[in-house]
Amino acid sequence: MVYVRQRADDEVQEEAAAAIADDDMDVHDLDTDQATDQATDHDTGPVEPETADFAAVREERRTAPAPPAGEPAVHDDPAPGEPEPDAEPAGDPETAVIPAVHEPDEPEPEAEPDGDPQTAVIPAVHDDPAPDEPEPDAEPAGDPQTAVIPAVHDDPAPAGPERAAEPPAGRTGEPEITPAPAGPAATEAAAAGRLAASVAAWLPPLLTLEGLVMYVLALRVPYGPMRGVDLDRIGGLGLISALPVTAFAAIAMIIVSFFVTLTQNTDRRGVLLFQLTAVTFVLHGAAALVETEPRFHTAWIHAGFAEYIGRAGEALPGLDARFAWPGFFALFGFVLRAAGVQDTAAILQWTPFVSNLLYLLPFVLILRQLVATTRARWFAALLFILTQWIGQDYFSPQGFTYALYLVFVAFLLRWFGRVQPRTAPPPARGRLRRLLARLDALTPGELPSRPTTVTDRVVLLTLLVALFGATIATHQITPFMMLGALTGLIVLRRTTLSLALPVFLGLLVIAWVNYQATPFWSGRIDELFGGIGKIFANLQENTGDRLVGTDPSHALVLKVRLGITGVILLFAGVGLLRRLRRGVGDRVAVLLLCVPTLALALQSYGGEIGLRVYMFALPAACILGAYAFFPNLPAHSTGGREGETVPFRIRPRRFGPHLTRRVSAVLAAVVALALSVAFILARYGNEKFERVTTGEVAAMRYVYEHDRPSARVLYLVPRLGDEVTPTIPWRERDIDRVDYDQALVTADPRNLAGVLTALRGKPRNTFVIMTRGQAAYLELNEGFPADWGPRFRASLDRSTALKRVYANADAALYTLRSYPRGSEIPPPTASASVGDPSTPWTPVGLAALAIAAAALFGAELSRLRGRAGGPRVRRRLVVAGSVATVVALAVIVERFLTLTG
Repeated sequence: MVYVRQRADDEVQEEAAAAIADDDMDVHDLDTDQATDQATDHDTGPVEPETADFAAVREERRTAPAPPAGEPAVHDDPAPGEPEPDAEPAGDPETAVIPAVHEPDEPEPEAEPDGDPQTAVIPAVHDDPAPDEPEPDAEPAGDPQTAVIPAVHDDPAPAGPERAAEPPAGRTGEPEITPAPAGPAATEAAAAGRLAASVAAWLPPLLTLEGLVMYVLALRVPYGPMRGVDLDRIGGLGLISALPVTAFAAIAMIIVSFFVTLTQNTDRRGVLLFQLTAVTFVLHGAAALVETEPRFHTAWIHAGFAEYIGRAGEALPGLDARFAWPGFFALFGFVLRAAGVQDTAAILQWTPFVSNLLYLLPFVLILRQLVATTRARWFAALLFILTQWIGQDYFSPQGFTYALYLVFVAFLLRWFGRVQPRTAPPPARGRLRRLLARLDALTPGELPSRPTTVTDRVVLLTLLVALFGATIATHQITPFMMLGALTGLIVLRRTTLSLALPVFLGLLVIAWVNYQATPFWSGRIDELFGGIGKIFANLQENTGDRLVGTDPSHALVLKVRLGITGVILLFAGVGLLRRLRRGVGDRVAVLLLCVPTLALALQSYGGEIGLRVYMFALPAACILGAYAFFPNLPAHSTGGREGETVPFRIRPRRFGPHLTRRVSAVLAAVVALALSVAFILARYGNEKFERVTTGEVAAMRYVYEHDRPSARVLYLVPRLGDEVTPTIPWRERDIDRVDYDQALVTADPRNLAGVLTALRGKPRNTFVIMTRGQAAYLELNEGFPADWGPRFRASLDRSTALKRVYANADAALYTLRSYPRGSEIPPPTASASVGDPSTPWTPVGLAALAIAAAALFGAELSRLRGRAGGPRVRRRLVVAGSVATVVALAVIVERFLTLTG
């Protein structure tokens, strides 16, 4: 394949027309940020041998006379044995791939500056540079910015032309003729023409803004025909059953306007980010618009944890395992106390929307490191919004550390990335070795890291370690996902960092679990490690078991969730294959897709490991899924509009590249519209019981007002002993004074035996709570009758052994009518403790841990600084760190065995 610059003379253009049909050609994308500052240069490589047929065609085209003036260029007949190509309609941009030939009587056009992208719509291909043109500067071998992208046949074909750069849509190669103005009418016509030409710039954001206003009005106005939301109409399908049709029309308007902007083939980042923000708002902010209280009961628990740490200045690891990773609660406890915030309801309500905006920013940064078209990048960002249905974006440590995970990956790719195409010849023996060599020789699907100074690298590495440290102190799973991504990038040679860093970070994770989270794992080794290797059992617990015993309409919600997962993974597989056929190896995307699945082999994580695997694999799945629609590579072209490299087939095509791009855009828009509806069904399908009402919050706050010196709340369950999150807004306050326990209920609403037994086994100031959310959960997930809630509450009201102390439309509190004489309210239950969490070897382990951490981090810093004598210093630090790591791990094992014995 040969790359040279285009020259504007008749002879060179005739040679270019023949060379495009006979030589491989491709264009590699510079990063979009550098596209306006750098010209695109190309390496020169050996010319592929051509067949006799193509040599004859080349000679015939060289000697053919130019067409008369005013007549279109006449294409030669196809080579012998080549099928006749399908006729293209007149004026189709597909017929303008070969540059137009200047007429002899036309003046010679002025030569464009060397490398000007305006003349590079279709780069001319020559065997050798022209005599009067200087030889292009040689680029360093393997530089991905100038690397030749190998052509990949979509269909098997003999040697010959395989790839051609596609010109931008709408350019036919004919000069524009501007009529001279002729009075007021011409002026008005010119103004109307300018307005029509600018429609593409201002119409999409205007439609987006109109869609936002329409959506807010559709949800917030009083309920009526085609407007408003009646929350009482929410059924087994969730919120989608109560949304008006105008809300769906607004969502469709916003998504269509996004695709109108996207198909303009210009990187209008501000407009596209605004439109993505609008899509995020209408999908992830829907509940905040229509509900009076924050949804999802677990968010209220986390608010209570943060409130306690902010008030008491310490954690309660014996109360809840999440206190062993208190980073998130400590941070927000300090912030809320410093800001004087007493009621966190508004913060909890809008956290999902804000969280998804935070996820979008580092994800866009990751996308800008990919060798992909503008369409592929921004469509991947849209897919990321449309398929993020699992609901881990609420006020939680997982939602917080997911943002840190994306920032961590963005740092690795943006400032520590490495792209090193294979230059060595393939091995002569070994089928597996040859296959690996072929994969290694694929064009990298990522751009190299940004150039930085030594100081920048040191600061960035320190920030990288700080991000990881914050994650260690906040969440159980996320550090292992970070560690897997880092290690995989090092093994696949996609980062400049060394293995010393993951060893150092892995040691920190193990040390935190062993020394700081002792109350969590002490005495629970079987529970923690019992699921190792049980991949199918863990997967069944996360999928099939969730469909058992559910309401038929609600089962559809669960199936839609599985369907979205399957669809995005299917798109990812198709996108990967289409990129491979174009000679592109997307190692980073494949790695980030596969690493989270390793967690399935560890444990079920309370039946939620499948959700976490999906969440961490989603960014890579969306990237590869976007390639299923837009797999081509970018090529710079005129007017700031982006072109694409498309495979050139020897066999005739049924559809041209321009038509293919339009069809792909339409299909992508249809998929996006379908996914937006599926998202609402999947994300808000549990809204009948995950919705929190003002009455339920008021009932719990009655308990907090009467919890001196202590109180107890009994929530309803169909089976005792199962670890289940109560569907009440619990533990928002006073987590050190209010205890929670279970009360057994059955499908018979008249059976109060379980409730009475639980109450009689507790001291004074114990309440059983009956709420609308609990009744909805039992109806949809446990098969209780649809009218069970009102009938059970009526039975509680009729009971002579119970006394109702608080009631509203959505919740009621009951306690025993009488207690034994002399009984008193006991003091608060003390938090359970594990005892002394140390062993005789603990001090030795801590010292070895400190030495290992300092030595390994110092070795990585020494490598980045690259000073004279650095390799020797680094080797010494690695040896010292390795020895200290072995000692630290030995002490960690000793602690596990001792404290669990």
